Amino acid sequence: MAEITLTKTQEDQWITQGQVFQIYHHFDNLPPTQQYLRLQLFRDEHIDFLTKGLRHLGPSFSVLDANRPWLCYWILHSIALLGDSVDDDLEDRAIDFLNRCQDKNGGYGGGPGQLPHLATTYAAVNSLITLGGQKSLSSINRGKLYSFLLRMKDKNGGFRMHDGGEIDVRACYTAISVASILNILDDELIENVGNYILSCQTYEGGIAGEPGSEAHGGYTFCGLATMILIKQVNRLDLASLSDWMVFRQGLEGGFQGRTNKLVDGCYSFWQGGASALIQRLQSIVDEQDFVFDEGEENEADSSQSSADLSEEEHCHGGTSPHANEHCSNEKDGSGQQNPSDQVTSDQFGVSSIGTRGNAETEPLFHCIELQRYILLCSQVEGGFRDKPGKYRDHYHTCYCLSGLSVCQYSWSSNVDSPPLPAAVFGNYSKNLLEPIHLVYNIVFERYKEAREFFMLPS
Repeated sequence: MAEITLTKTQEDQWITQGQVFQIYHHFDNLPPTQQYLRLQLFRDEHIDFLTKGLRHLGPSFSVLDANRPWLCYWILHSIALLGDSVDDDLEDRAIDFLNRCQDKNGGYGGGPGQLPHLATTYAAVNSLITLGGQKSLSSINRGKLYSFLLRMKDKNGGFRMHDGGEIDVRACYTAISVASILNILDDELIENVGNYILSCQTYEGGIAGEPGSEAHGGYTFCGLATMILIKQVNRLDLASLSDWMVFRQGLEGGFQGRTNKLVDGCYSFWQGGASALIQRLQSIVDEQDFVFDEGEENEADSSQSSADLSEEEHCHGGTSPHANEHCSNEKDGSGQQNPSDQVTSDQFGVSSIGTRGNAETEPLFHCIELQRYILLCSQVEGGFRDKPGKYRDHYHTCYCLSGLSVCQYSWSSNVDSPPLPAAVFGNYSKNLLEPIHLVYNIVFERYKEAREFFMLPS
């Protein structure tokens, strides 16, 4: 009989699978009391790890010098998910640091004096929204940021990550997400974005970073969320996208980012969150319609048009007299939305996926299995990791916790209601996290505060 030769991909898969199953086997053989303790979220240890990282990072982190707003976001969002917050001194220091990352011509760089970049702009804005409060939110210069977004806009509909940088789906999401949450999204920013995203959906069903590339979990989330925000999600092939996503959950219980790749804890959010967006699509679309329509009413009451806003005017959150005029959504010339652009559940066949109210909706993936992978394989005593054998880091801590939150609230379409006990794996009171707004990956209470602050209705 001929000897079977495994490929490198197969070897790595068998090794990873073996490590994961060994952890599960060990857990299954523990006494019930020890199982109960092992399934707890190490909340205090995680907060200690995260807070120390926000205060000081060692020399080995110098390679992330251009990603410092990301470190702020990963840490602050993780702390918020755990239901905690930083002290006043650390909050002030974080706000002051991010303000020094804000470029005089708009956008945020990876550090003080660095080139403004869409990715770090997204991270900085989400960090400031997560911190919340007048000082934090009013530090965002929306007028300059809007000008920066326009400069990054490419004629093909996509966005460049920075001046002269690459154009990809990640850039589209970070630009549109920031514009949406700050209430500065308009037709000029939206123009042809949908066409660009559509050109990146692959034969597999997922979305690639750019046309002709391979479908990827991170880009799929970014593309899907962007299409929801610009109200063109019905243009995607949602059936094939859903199929591709759910088949990325492997035997280990976690998600892989691409076909034939290894499980990775961060895709608990990128794939799990995208699946939850599909599950709750109609309720999210309804919310976007509500925000969009109410924004038009605010604009109708305005006495100054956005065209009158000076480039030199500082549009600081809810404190600027020009914020309402400049930072608003637009429809067509008549003030009405084009009926052909209306997104309804019937158009994309998802009328039963998610509705408003308390009715539970069935997740598209195995939520308990994913929670088991996160708690037993990704969690360490202070932080989370990609998979067994890897080291903890702030990135995986952020997205493992985000994915865990997605799982816990996956059975109910109403984030204002606590999840059912059966939906939370392990100790309910110790493991329950804060709910997030799926499109922005911001803790929901912070999203609501930002929406009100930037003159969007509650």
